[in-house]
Amino acid sequence: MHSKRPGGYKCRVAAVLLLLLGSIAALVAVAVIQDTWGTNKYTLEYGIVIDSGSSRSNIYLYEWPGEKENETGVVTEKLNCRVDGDGISEMKVDPEKDAKSLESFNKCMDNIMQTIPAEKHKTTPLFLGATAGMRLLHEKDEQRSNEILASLTEYLSSLPFAFQNASIISGQEEGLYGWVTVNYLKGRFLELHLLNKFIRPEGAKTSGSMDLGGASTQIAFAVQDELRGDDYMRVKLYGYPYNVYTHSFLCYGKNEAEKKVLDKVVQQSSDPSFIINPCYPEGFNITLKASSIYDTECTKTPKNYDPDQEFFMVGEANSDKCGSLVKSIFDFKTCSSPQCSFNGVEQPPVTGDFMAYAGFFFTARALLMNGTSEFDKFNASVKKFCHTHWTVLKVEKISISDRYLRTYCFAAHYVFTLLADGYKFDEETWKNIQFDKQVKDTSIGWSLGYMLSVTNMIPSEVKIIPPMTNPVFAGLIFLFSALTIVTVVFIFILLVRACF
Repeated sequence: MHSKRPGGYKCRVAAVLLLLLGSIAALVAVAVIQDTWGTNKYTLEYGIVIDSGSSRSNIYLYEWPGEKENETGVVTEKLNCRVDGDGISEMKVDPEKDAKSLESFNKCMDNIMQTIPAEKHKTTPLFLGATAGMRLLHEKDEQRSNEILASLTEYLSSLPFAFQNASIISGQEEGLYGWVTVNYLKGRFLELHLLNKFIRPEGAKTSGSMDLGGASTQIAFAVQDELRGDDYMRVKLYGYPYNVYTHSFLCYGKNEAEKKVLDKVVQQSSDPSFIINPCYPEGFNITLKASSIYDTECTKTPKNYDPDQEFFMVGEANSDKCGSLVKSIFDFKTCSSPQCSFNGVEQPPVTGDFMAYAGFFFTARALLMNGTSEFDKFNASVKKFCHTHWTVLKVEKISISDRYLRTYCFAAHYVFTLLADGYKFDEETWKNIQFDKQVKDTSIGWSLGYMLSVTNMIPSEVKIIPPMTNPVFAGLIFLFSALTIVTVVFIFILLVRACF
């Protein structure tokens, strides 16, 4: 019996040591697993962008999951609310109108507050971007422009959101963000893979973007990396860099360009009480105040200007004369670069497909030329529209109000001239233009592109979900800790007995 005791003792010690090591290993493993094997649960993020154009404001609510793709959010439009009334550039003139404008803003903001979960209000960024209308006002009356932005800043800061800023964005930024919007909606940056993962489309080419607003127009398209200049901007989205040509023409939006043409019509007439306007349809007449043409930085005020002077205009429906008038507001001759659009502005040749939206779309729709079309057919539809009598137009275009309907002969010539003579689209490249206002039920404009760019800077809100619940984790830690302590005590007892 004596010869077996040392061997049995050693076995017991070895077993206890093994149990000790196992307990310690299990304790460490549980702690490591709980700390490193957790899954990330991302919450939905929200952002609000107010697009304050020359004629109206639209408030967009965007939503994206906190988990980003290469540092950029996958953004969708949640809500689009049009603010009733004029653009913000008309504020600080009539207090009653200002009060109504803020009331309209409140109606939209109430809808947005009900859409965003209450716990997300304080972390939802809010931006206001004013475009060409405010750019013009800033040139004309900087003080009033600053007062308008200060008033809106005070109002927006009072809302339960993370207000960031109210500012006038540059025309170049407006063009770039419009380009980002178009390509994002068309899936040129990302596409959903079969494994439910977003990937960059293999060999995907980007689309060009053309925006026609009331006071400015923008063109933007991707170009080769080696091109450099003031009109070239570099942007990184979803981990990939792009070199984008973008230019904005202030005073060449639809409304301001029409004022330039009306000025030409007035200057060519000797009798303000009876002015023939070749761009108005036959059978139409209207009395316009001089201020409606000259109260802007885009048209030169004539001598002896009286803002209350009245001009009586009669439609002639002369397409050729209207087209000549429209061309006269452009300078197609001055150019110090290999190629220019107009007014001496450098522009590389247009390549690839283009999305033409906003005023481009509404003009093309009036001509029944929305979607894609051909160069000659579009031109023919312009002439046909301009030769149509006012009474016939009112019957055929019953959904278009008189205020806009009277302008579409001019607008049709303007769009065709801008695209063909200005941006240099021809019979082949014209087929690549698509006139539209939405993609996948989402409005095309600069605001979505702006929100996409901003998501690069918005940190994700993430909640780490551990693999074990707190009670299970605490129970396992207690079990293996207790087992370790008991084992250490048992080893201590064995060692004491071995000594005595």
